[in-house]
Amino acid sequence: MVRHFIRVLCDIHCDWQGPAPDYRVFVAGELFTERTFNFTDAYLEEMLQIDAPAGEYDISVELVQPAFARLQVKNLRVDYGPGTIEGNKLRIKDEVA
Repeated sequence: MVRHFIRVLCDIHCDWQGPAPDYRVFVAGELFTERTFNFTDAYLEEMLQIDAPAGEYDISVELVQPAFARLQVKNLRVDYGPGTIEGNKLRIKDEVA
């Protein structure tokens, strides 16, 4: 089975009060990262480096509770590799030699 390297980027925006909120990023139900969003008046560019066979993979970002925050994921995109994004679904394509 051929695996492909894909780099996915997205912009994480968060409005929060109180303690800085934590968020988790999942790919196909697998935890990829957990971070603390401790910035104000800024967004973070999240980078996912994925090595996987061709197929479809759901990407989700969730706040860790308790959190007094509102999280938005914007501009989800493939930065490198044979893949496309539709909504929150990554499609990895077999490369043609």
